[in-house]
Amino acid sequence: MTLFEKICAREIPATIVHEDEHCICFKDIAPQAPVHLLLIPRKPIPRIALAGDGDQALLGHLLLTAGKIAREQGFAEDGFRIVINNGRDGGEAVPHLHLHLLAGRQLEWPPG
Repeated sequence: MTLFEKICAREIPATIVHEDEHCICFKDIAPQAPVHLLLIPRKPIPRIALAGDGDQALLGHLLLTAGKIAREQGFAEDGFRIVINNGRDGGEAVPHLHLHLLAGRQLEWPPG
């Protein structure tokens, strides 16, 4: 069971800002921006490259939910970034698909 599955199961505490039947969003414990949220599907998909055709609706839900959270939390208008890491070289630290929502400052380009 991954760290994120344990958070979903409430075995590990987290500061939750949104949850529904498909996903949960909480504050990152090591924020890289003034706003750093993690949005994870309840379904344990190890990484985006392993998502299948049957995950299309869930992936769309995650993106739409990210926009909803940005509006509700008040950072949509100023702008935000969504990051999905995939694999070791992509910066993946937990093998459970998740979206980083970063906001609250001017984000540099290129990242990393």
